[in-house]
Amino acid sequence: MADADTNADETQVTDDRITIYADYVCPFCYLGTRSLDQYQDGRDEPLAVDWRPFDLRRGKRNPDGSVDHDANDGKDDQYYEQARQNVRRLQDEYGVEMSQEIATEVDSFNAQVASWYVKQEFPDRWDAFDEAIYTALWQDERDIGDSQVLTDLADDVGLPSDEIRKAVEDDDYRADLEKRFADAHEDGVTGVPMFVSDGRVARGAVPPEHLKRLVEGGQ
Repeated sequence: MADADTNADETQVTDDRITIYADYVCPFCYLGTRSLDQYQDGRDEPLAVDWRPFDLRRGKRNPDGSVDHDANDGKDDQYYEQARQNVRRLQDEYGVEMSQEIATEVDSFNAQVASWYVKQEFPDRWDAFDEAIYTALWQDERDIGDSQVLTDLADDVGLPSDEIRKAVEDDDYRADLEKRFADAHEDGVTGVPMFVSDGRVARGAVPPEHLKRLVEGGQ
């Protein structure tokens, strides 16, 4: 998935933009980004993409920020079995291989802090870091909540790992991310992925042709 800062060079400017609300631990967000990649690959012009973080675990967090995995969120075994079936269906539809279908025990908060830091401080490397986080979780089954995993990923894409580690532990960045989560809820975002373009909204891991209509309207 490409960021606006890396997707257009000095001679190539686009008016087409899309915002995606996403959480790394959501399999449909991963699949949604694959669909977005396929749509972008078919475009003649670049697409400006704005990532907005969202916390799927927000309603299950303890006061100290940890996740209470035993908290009742209304999602039972039937819900997760249906989710797995939908993940498998979309894998086939988009030609995507995943080594796991659900990641209920993984907390993405640290990964989102790190990603938010990179987006602000190293926008030219954010796209690669974003991709590395998704790949680590859904292809390699790594715990993206682990600071060491995040610093290793930072190294892999040419980012200063020490800075990433400090950012993850920085209370100001964590508080800023919490505000972003709250802003998303105030904007009416209740689930992810959610795509927004020019006032139009698409929810879920919609196919590339749906994203084309969302962005380009009647073009």
